[in-house]
Amino acid sequence: MGKAIVVLVAIHARGATEIRHILLSDLDRTRGRLVVRRGGRRHTIILDELTTVVLTDWLRERWRRWPHSTNPHLFITQMTAHDPSGPPMSQYAYQRIFRKIGPQPSKLRSDRFLDEAHETEDPIHLMRVFGISDATAMKYLQAAHPHPFKQDPTQA
Repeated sequence: MGKAIVVLVAIHARGATEIRHILLSDLDRTRGRLVVRRGGRRHTIILDELTTVVLTDWLRERWRRWPHSTNPHLFITQMTAHDPSGPPMSQYAYQRIFRKIGPQPSKLRSDRFLDEAHETEDPIHLMRVFGISDATAMKYLQAAHPHPFKQDPTQA
């Protein structure tokens, strides 16, 4: 589970709440897609090979450990697997994964936004890839390319 969550943060820049609330039905391995929700919005992630492999490995492990779990969430723990209310994994369980590896998930997420911003000067690209707002896309583009932005292109 930890590997899959770290991949979703480090490669796809997903946040804790988004990850904790992913449902099994949100994952479509046949089409290579994963739907995540933030607020009332939905964002579709196109899965790369690594993400598909680690999510598949996690599904195998999930079903090996808790074959009779009816919890609808993709990520479950021993505490949530058989809870009849079907809760998502706790924030504590999520944070424990990152305590073991070191970097904070928010730092990994920011680094991923910035890494992609270094590769492009297109705010629309960042908005599509990560499902972020125009203001957030511009913040990262201005950090990655400080010289060309004298005026915010979204305000021109």
